Amino acid sequence: MPVMTGARAFLEMLRAEGVDTIFGNPGTSESAIMALLPEYPDLRYLLATQEGVAMGMADGYAVSGRRPAVVSLHIETGLANGISLLHHAMDGGAPLVLTAGNKDIRKLAEGRSDLVEMVRQFTKWSAEVTHPEQVPGVVRRAFQEAKSPPTGPVFVGFAANALDGDAEVTIAPSAARIGAPTPNASTVEEAAVMLAGSACPVMLVGDRLAQAEGMDAAVRVAEKLGARVYATSIARANFSSGHGQFLGRINPTLPAGRELLADADVILAVGANVFSGFFYVSGPSLSPGTKLIHLDSSLRDIGRIEPTDLALFGDPRAGLEMLEDALAGQMDTAGNNRAAERRRAVQNIKALNQAGWEESLRKSWGARPMSPERMMHELGAALPSNAIVVDDSLSSKDALHGAVKFNEADSIYGERIGAIGWGMGAGLGVKLANPARPVLAVTGDGSAMMTVQALWTAANYGIPTVYLVCNNRSYRILKLNMNVHQREILGRTVEEGFEGYVGMDFPLPLNIAGIAEAIGVYGRTITDPEEIGPEIRKALDSGRPAVLDVVIDGRL
Repeated sequence: MPVMTGARAFLEMLRAEGVDTIFGNPGTSESAIMALLPEYPDLRYLLATQEGVAMGMADGYAVSGRRPAVVSLHIETGLANGISLLHHAMDGGAPLVLTAGNKDIRKLAEGRSDLVEMVRQFTKWSAEVTHPEQVPGVVRRAFQEAKSPPTGPVFVGFAANALDGDAEVTIAPSAARIGAPTPNASTVEEAAVMLAGSACPVMLVGDRLAQAEGMDAAVRVAEKLGARVYATSIARANFSSGHGQFLGRINPTLPAGRELLADADVILAVGANVFSGFFYVSGPSLSPGTKLIHLDSSLRDIGRIEPTDLALFGDPRAGLEMLEDALAGQMDTAGNNRAAERRRAVQNIKALNQAGWEESLRKSWGARPMSPERMMHELGAALPSNAIVVDDSLSSKDALHGAVKFNEADSIYGERIGAIGWGMGAGLGVKLANPARPVLAVTGDGSAMMTVQALWTAANYGIPTVYLVCNNRSYRILKLNMNVHQREILGRTVEEGFEGYVGMDFPLPLNIAGIAEAIGVYGRTITDPEEIGPEIRKALDSGRPAVLDVVIDGRL
């Protein structure tokens, strides 16, 4: 076995794992690693000048490239700055390997931070290496954990002595591919019987379905059942949003969402959290007579909140394909006819919903500042067919999804738990993972300001992501959530002139285009919606990063 330092063993393990990029912000605690990097030209180090940018870049790179990404932060101070978006990565299952150096393990008397404890609740697995001989095994397990379903972030800390010391080591990568198990066949048959006999089936889809590349299978099962389809999250394209049976996002933890599911007799949840949300509303989310079937690669999420009548633990795509075959044997001519009637009914609902959105667009067509609907209409008209949208639009999300239909599995990647600041870095990471495709990152002005340092990285490395900023001069999403809290939780009426939106407005507007220009990125403030399309095309044709700072109406 070769003898090498722990720092070299770490870089050799990254090379063995096929890593080509490290996203980071270095500190003194990473000196041993940084000093060796010139000897590894196949490992590019992309510098972010704020840790949240590095986290967002790695997240976007990992989820869109479908492989683990590596983030290197420094000791407790840098690590603390990344925790917000580490939480985001954990919630969304982003396969990240996050690392940080620490003080020498012998500095015990004077005190050293417990980095593992800092991040434990936001990672699948975390450990600190205290001896160079441990490096290969710990790094190998870290990659194994990150890419095993359900995927997610892991953390590896390195004591300084583990990086500087020498040891005999074996450099060998983790297993190439690890999949979720196949669901139990007899349980799938049982699910098919329940669904075939359902009078009002509903399908709920979540992001672990998209991770399993199961969107097409979900569409076929939904069509077979004639089911209404809702998404508990649209951080990925987990169902074709232009499909006639897809009715958009739902939050069954709130009364409005519960009402949408009240008539369902059988619900099939696939790769979805059932149900999670910020606000607590007493009682179950489902009606007493509703049966819940949950198919998921995450065992911990089956039955975690709502009682589950039938649990299907395994790969969502494989489970849906098995269910599709089982339904063919369970549904007779009469059952197929009833499903066809349900398909027509839900398509009518879809058409009415879309007509309502188009009416909102028509009414606000000439408004100034322009409405979010008008902004997104212009974006949709200019969007290249092969483009990827990075969606950090927050309170403009419904306008975006009304204007643009995401029918391809890799056409959109979105924020998840509301940890604002994700989209700026993620837009760069997605572009790096997909260099041949146009990438447009749509972000709110408040979110953009959290990690606006991403523009320096974009300029420094020439990453041609195009940002569209929904500049409504406020944390509008907080105002919307304030209204939910007042109405849904406290049962109060929110009258016009409500004064409770403290700290949620920007009396001095955030000039994101000006900041971009100061950093060396093309920036343009847009107040006329007819300029959006030409500016998008100009930015994409330039092959350079750009910021289009679009002034929109922030009223509720």
